[in-house]
Amino acid sequence: MTTDIKTLFEAGAHFGFPRARRHPTAAPFIFGTKDRTDIFDLELTGKRLTAAQEFASSLASGGKQLLIVGGKNEALGIVKEVAERIGMPYVAGRWIGGTLTNFKNIRKRIDRLQKFMAERDSGELEKYTKKERLLIDREIDNLLSRFGGLVSMTDLPGALFVIDSRHEETAVKEANQLGIPVVGLSNSDCDFARVQYPVPANDTSVKSIRLVAEAIAESYTAGKRAAAPKTEAPAKA
Repeated sequence: MTTDIKTLFEAGAHFGFPRARRHPTAAPFIFGTKDRTDIFDLELTGKRLTAAQEFASSLASGGKQLLIVGGKNEALGIVKEVAERIGMPYVAGRWIGGTLTNFKNIRKRIDRLQKFMAERDSGELEKYTKKERLLIDREIDNLLSRFGGLVSMTDLPGALFVIDSRHEETAVKEANQLGIPVVGLSNSDCDFARVQYPVPANDTSVKSIRLVAEAIAESYTAGKRAAAPKTEAPAKA
């Protein structure tokens, strides 16, 4: 489960932002500054990543969902790919305010999306006029773009995993309000006090984002697998 320093270094995880952008809470994770750019202490990064992985594994073994969030361009594809692979809900795009704090109403929108999609698949929409079907198709597309990744989330998640806790400030704030733990890939400009399981590392490099996202996803899958009931081998005649 431990990611070695060499792997983190090769992914460029050690690069923070210019010293002037450093958030005070990031200071304990900084090894030094080179050419005015903060450099993370990768030994601490590795330890924090391991702690985040252990938490993700325990979350899965407890049967709780991990909501994966990343709206910045570098993270979009990785968030969607990783979340779909492990069967978890995700937001790959703009966070809709109230997704957590007003979840009941958000869920109503998702239910509406599922209803329309089921009717379209079964051919039931044929009963509407061509104009009405066009409007419904547009609504489906709109709902899909906003809530498509949340269809499997029937209740509040057990935790959030966010790429760039500063960029996803609204999501982190909502999670904090509700006491939902946050695992966050956080660069040197992030407020680490808001993230319960921070991974201090570069959150703009695709390699760094993928490394951390894959590590969290693999640990979640391992926890899920470990908790699954073992099937006994059939007795020999």
